[in-house]
Amino acid sequence: MKATSLPPRAPWCAVALLGALAGPGAHAQQAAPADDGATPAPSLSEVTVTGNPLGAEQTVAPSSVLSGENLLLQRAATLGDTLQNQPGVASSYFGPNAGRPSVRGLDGDRVRILQNSGASVDASSLSYDHNTPIDPLAVERVEVLRGPAALLYGGSAQGGVVNVIDNRIPREPVAGPEGGVTGRADASWASGNREASGTALVEGGNDRYALHVDAFARHAGDTAVPITLGCDRPGSPESARRICNSANRTSGGAVGGTLFFDRGYLGASVAGYRSDYGTVAEDDVTIGMRSTRMALEGLWRNPGGLIESVRGQFSHGDYRHTEYEGDEPGTTFKNRGSELRVEARHRPLGNLKGVWGLQLEGNQFAALGEEAFLPPSRTRSAALFAHEELATGWGKLTFGARAEQVRVRTDGSDEGEGFAAGSRRFTPGSAALGALVNVAPGWQLTGNLALTQRAPRDYELFADGPHIATAAWELGNPALGLEKSTSLDIGAQWKDGPHRFTVTAFASHYGNYIGLLPTGQVRGDDLPEYAYTGVKARFAGLEASGTVRLLGQQGLWHGDAGGSVLDLDLRGDLVRATNSTTGQPLPLIAPARLGATLRWANGPWGARLGFDHAMAQRRVPAGSRATSAYTL
Repeated sequence: MKATSLPPRAPWCAVALLGALAGPGAHAQQAAPADDGATPAPSLSEVTVTGNPLGAEQTVAPSSVLSGENLLLQRAATLGDTLQNQPGVASSYFGPNAGRPSVRGLDGDRVRILQNSGASVDASSLSYDHNTPIDPLAVERVEVLRGPAALLYGGSAQGGVVNVIDNRIPREPVAGPEGGVTGRADASWASGNREASGTALVEGGNDRYALHVDAFARHAGDTAVPITLGCDRPGSPESARRICNSANRTSGGAVGGTLFFDRGYLGASVAGYRSDYGTVAEDDVTIGMRSTRMALEGLWRNPGGLIESVRGQFSHGDYRHTEYEGDEPGTTFKNRGSELRVEARHRPLGNLKGVWGLQLEGNQFAALGEEAFLPPSRTRSAALFAHEELATGWGKLTFGARAEQVRVRTDGSDEGEGFAAGSRRFTPGSAALGALVNVAPGWQLTGNLALTQRAPRDYELFADGPHIATAAWELGNPALGLEKSTSLDIGAQWKDGPHRFTVTAFASHYGNYIGLLPTGQVRGDDLPEYAYTGVKARFAGLEASGTVRLLGQQGLWHGDAGGSVLDLDLRGDLVRATNSTTGQPLPLIAPARLGATLRWANGPWGARLGFDHAMAQRRVPAGSRATSAYTL
């Protein structure tokens, strides 16, 4: 098996290309004039990166950012649980050790997980018990881009993009010309599962280079609950007030560095991740996950002509995990993939600014073992994309387009009776139009319309076997066509000093929504059969968030606050998803949610008090179980 399904020389071609980006300016940049009162540049810009290639302060696409203190306080063991309080974002919770973000009712391949705007290679979209090889302990910032603007990162990202930023390749100097070293460390402990976790980071350099080193670790036992549960795991009590097989051990780290030149930079990083965790679905099944990721990034400013700057990124991931039954290894999942992405930003043409780009991806996937439910496969894709932004007297207009070629093929396998050879080619195309209107001081209206197409994934085409984690026989359909959707979202934003409010309504219609739906048949050891089927579907929903300053400067109460600040954060969301072919609700849709948090601060001191309420979810398809409301 080759390391990647890109051409064999692709990694070296990527290195050469990224080196060329910095080549014309390959000499040390001149030191800036000394300023005794200056402070080092922040390692991360406050401007949203994802879906904003032009670095605009105001974005048309609905987005949110979790960083700093908010990220520290909401950080959980999984990426999905960390983000689940963001409007429109839920977690595909499969116990405390596996949770992938779900955006606007869409999950799996329809939500793209990125690391520093590059692909994350894993198997998390394949099954809910597969976690992403990203630990929030090592994250400095998470950006969530909802809706159609996500097509810049792939036609499959119909729900949105979650971009995890860790500064392992510094894009700006971390210290001034004289040089310096900074660091950060934190540790935490939780009583519910006796979790101990910690992370440490060191960055150093000057105006010519920057180095980054980080490491993290997490150790948690079984999660405590207020009821007695049985446990059939050897060495554990037969019953206890804990969730059996919910412990985990996770660790990892990275080394990265960047060289800065007069007209750009060139950086690289290598990161490792390992995790051993219980799946909770079965008392004696654990997952041992290992992942290695290499990344290169370069920027070349002012290359000449119409082009203002060129940015290139290359990443390669080597992922595997083995599912153990007791101490015996069972099914092993392997995924090796590479991505090359090049963006060229053109000079302003009047009020028109834009970015054109090329993206190449390739990966090889294999599931090996008696319980493998799909054959080894190879996927290659090539895409051209563009994003243009026109400033107007009343706001701005944006336009995006993407054209792809995708090939998915398998040579079959003797592992399963239905693992026959097959190959499919797809040519999806997507386009999006957006507008931002400044209607009054502090008030903005936004709108986005998109036509998107998604090529089916390998498991949607070729799966045919028992999936033990979901207790189902999953059956792919090699004849599936493109998944096509038309999406619209309309939003309003208001801001006045510390007060702000945002509300967005969205609707999507799918002409060929690919869902895993029951067939009514029974296969294997009395497992119900579920087949990937294209149906008509519609999604609609609402998401809102806001902050009101109750006490302090510009607060609603104008009395003397003694230096204190008291803010009230409000949030809520709602999604309705329907199989238009049958009229039944679509499965696994998060319930409507409401939440509020009071935040008090005075100098270095602060406190928070809040709640989140999930309403009962009774809109479930026939044969599925409704869920009750709960409050946290």
